[in-house]
Amino acid sequence: MRRSFAFKCTLLVIAWLLIAIACVQIPARTFWPASFGALTLPVALGLNLVAVVYWLLRNWRVAALPALVAFLTWPHFQRGLALHPAQLAPMRAAPEPTNQTVRLLSANVRIFNVYAQLREKDPESPTKFIQWLAESSADVLCLQEFYNEPVGSRTGEGRLFRSVDKIGKQAGRQVFLSKTLTNGAGAEFGMAIFSRFPIVGRGTISFDRLTQNHAMYADLRLPSGDTIRVYNFHLQSMSMDEKDIVDSYSSKAGLKKKGLGLMRRFKRGMVARSVQVDTLIQRFEQCRYPMLLCADLNDLPYSYSYDQLADRFQNAWATVGNGVGATYNGALPFVRIDNQFASPQWQVEEFKVNYEIPYSDHFPTSATYQLRPAPPAQ
Repeated sequence: MRRSFAFKCTLLVIAWLLIAIACVQIPARTFWPASFGALTLPVALGLNLVAVVYWLLRNWRVAALPALVAFLTWPHFQRGLALHPAQLAPMRAAPEPTNQTVRLLSANVRIFNVYAQLREKDPESPTKFIQWLAESSADVLCLQEFYNEPVGSRTGEGRLFRSVDKIGKQAGRQVFLSKTLTNGAGAEFGMAIFSRFPIVGRGTISFDRLTQNHAMYADLRLPSGDTIRVYNFHLQSMSMDEKDIVDSYSSKAGLKKKGLGLMRRFKRGMVARSVQVDTLIQRFEQCRYPMLLCADLNDLPYSYSYDQLADRFQNAWATVGNGVGATYNGALPFVRIDNQFASPQWQVEEFKVNYEIPYSDHFPTSATYQLRPAPPAQ
C-alpha cells in the first residue's frame, strides 16, 4: 500500500513537472496564470530528484522513470542551479586571449546612486562604482539605468557624475549612449554601451515608446576583422517595493494587506515582458552577425522571457557557472535577474558575478567569450 501511494505521488510530481514546463512556454499576454504555474517549476524539479533517490533505495526499476524525466529536464534544472565542477578546479588556467576574444561586463548601475537616499550606506559609492567601471579590463561594458552629467550640467555635483568621459574617452573606449531622458539641469538618463573595439553600427529598439525599459545594440569590429553585435536591454520593471514583498510573506496579515496589489503588479510586468521579449526575438532573427546579449530581464530563469532567450542562445551562467548565481543585491535571496547570452558562434570561457561590487541593487556580471572559427564554405 505504501509503495502504491509513493508511486502515485511520483506520477503526480512528473505530471506537475511537465505542466510547469509547458507553462514556461506560454506568454503571459496570452494566458497570464501560466506564468504563476511556471514559477513552481523548481519545486517540481526538486521533488522529482527526491523521487529518484527514494526509488533507488526501494526499487531501482521504478527509479528509472523519474531518472529518465530528470535526464530529459536537466537543462531546465541547470537554468536555476548550474553545476560545472570542472570550472572550480583551483589550477584551472585562464584562457589565453586572441583577436577573437571578447571580455564583456554588464551592470545595472542604478543611476550611480545620484540621489542622496540611494547612497546613505556609502556616500562614496558613486565615485567607487564609476572608478571600478573605468578601470575594468573588460573590452565591452553594457550598462542599464545609466546616468551622466555632461559639461554644462547644472546639478551642482561638479565632475562627480561625468560618467561618459570617465568610463569612455578617458579609459580608451568609444561610447553609444541611448538617452531616454534629459532633465532640466542637463543630466542624461538611459543605457550605454562602451567599447574598446570600433563601433561601426548602432541602433535603439523601443517598446511602444522609449522609456528606461528598452533595448540598444552596437556593431563592433574585432581585431580579427569580424563584426559582432552586442545587445543591451532592460525589460519591464516589477514596480514592486522589496519591503512590500518581504511583508507579504512574513505574516498572514501582511499577505492579506500586500498580496493582491503585488500580484496585480507582477501580472502587469509579466504581460509587458512577454511582449517585449517577442519584439526582441524578431530583431535577433534578422541579425546576421554573432551576437552577445546583456540584459536586466527583471524575470527569473523560470519565465517565458528567459525561456525564449535560452531556447535560442547560450546562457553564460547556465553554461559554465556553479550554483544559483544570484545577481540581486537585496533582502530577497537566490534571485538571478541579470543575464548574459551568446549565440551559437561563441564559446563561453568564463562567467562571474561580481559580489565584491555592492554599489547598486544589482551585482555586475562579467564573462569571457571566444568566437568560434567560421565553418568552411561548401
